Amino acid sequence: MTEMVYGSSPVAIREPVLPRWWRTVDRWTMCSVFMLFGIGLLLGLAASVPLASRNELNQFFYVQRQAVFGCIALVVMLAISTMPPAVVRRLGILGFVIALVLVMALPFVGQDHGKGAIRWLSLGGFSLQPSEFLKPGFVIVTAWMMAAAQDINGPPGKLISFGILGLVVGFLAMQPDFGQSALIVFSWGVIYFIAGAPMVLIASVIGIVAFGGFTAYGASEHFARRIDGFLSPEVDPRTQLGYAANAIQEGGFFGVGVGEGQVKWSLPDAHTDFIIAVAAEEYGLVLVLVILALFGIVVVRSLVRLTAERDTFTRLAGSGLACIFGVQAMINMGVAVRLLPAKGMTLPFVSYGGSSIIAAGITVGMLLALTRTRPRDRMAELFGRRR
Repeated sequence: MTEMVYGSSPVAIREPVLPRWWRTVDRWTMCSVFMLFGIGLLLGLAASVPLASRNELNQFFYVQRQAVFGCIALVVMLAISTMPPAVVRRLGILGFVIALVLVMALPFVGQDHGKGAIRWLSLGGFSLQPSEFLKPGFVIVTAWMMAAAQDINGPPGKLISFGILGLVVGFLAMQPDFGQSALIVFSWGVIYFIAGAPMVLIASVIGIVAFGGFTAYGASEHFARRIDGFLSPEVDPRTQLGYAANAIQEGGFFGVGVGEGQVKWSLPDAHTDFIIAVAAEEYGLVLVLVILALFGIVVVRSLVRLTAERDTFTRLAGSGLACIFGVQAMINMGVAVRLLPAKGMTLPFVSYGGSSIIAAGITVGMLLALTRTRPRDRMAELFGRRR
């Protein structure tokens, strides 16, 4: 009787999860990441063999480990990309808290592995670098705080995020890890700028960062040595920067040939921090431009898709994740060509490193989740119901 009087309510036909995900996700970004991972394995076949030989291991030991870590990272990326923004926010907050606790524990239980900085936790036969996982979580927490500050009677999110920034940078500086500290400060500045920060405040933060750099130069021999090497008018050919610069010059436009490069036998970090030098020497400028284009596709397409986003948190978090991903790649390649001082930073999805590639998978997974075309789909469903 009720249906006869008022009419029956239409049953919403829901699209299956996987087809809906495939239709709304940015497939260009996803394919670019898979190509970067493939290039990383290709370069690892050349760059990691000398290290395996020195350590008396199977010559493909590090490539096989990278393949395993990479597959885990890609599965994590795809799983996170199916999540709605609210779940991504909860995941980011939880991940940030766990990573921060681990970073705070480093001065007591961490190891330096001969790198001059205590950045790793040893877990059986594996090493974990918590600061890699701290970055995406920090972006999510900062975007959440600043989005909440724009609500009526909302909390002082900008001030709280600045306090969290100081806490994180302080513990990273204790390692010391000034490269990750710079990325954290940069991501906070990007999110704050998009949220509507006054220029006076941004200038003040830049001044504080510059003062912190001068202080670190005087207090840390590790940091001062890298800055002095960067500012030196001549590059010592026996240093990592010298080997990398020579490899890039030798590679030319098309490279010296697959497996013919020599820099991998001289650089201890050829498979991690200086992987781009191996690419430039063996495959030339052509492959370097391809790598640059792939990173550009991920960053530019994500930012373009976020311009149509109406939700404040999604727009801020997505922009921060895209920028921190692209800037990390820029820093890694900038160090290799001596545009920036050595930072000890990996090239996402290309360099060897379990923590690095899994953290990159989490970052891009969150980015894919936040750049899906949900708002337009919801509007279409709304207008369809009204008809």
